[in-house]
Amino acid sequence: MPTPTPNDSVALALAALAATLGEPRRARRFVDLTGIGTDELRARAGEPALLAALVRFLEAHEPDLIAVSEELGVSPDVLVQARRELEEGKA
Repeated sequence: MPTPTPNDSVALALAALAATLGEPRRARRFVDLTGIGTDELRARAGEPALLAALVRFLEAHEPDLIAVSEELGVSPDVLVQARRELEEGKA
C-alpha cells in the first residue's frame, strides 16, 4: 500500500473533507462536534490543522472512516498516514 507524499496528504485530506461534507448526516455531525461554521470552514479548508482534525474526526467513528476511504479508493490506513503527515508538518 503506497503512503501519501506531502502533497498527496493535503489532496487526500481535502478529498476526505469533500466526501464528509457531501454526506448530510456526516457533515452535520462534523459541524456539530467541531462548532466550525461554514464561513470559517471555507476560509480554513486548506490548513493542515483543519485537515488533520477532519481525518481525526473520521477516525473517531470507524464506519465514517471506512465509508470515506472506500469513496476515495484508499485504505483507511492511508488516510491515517495522511493525518500523521499533516500533524507532523510534512504536508
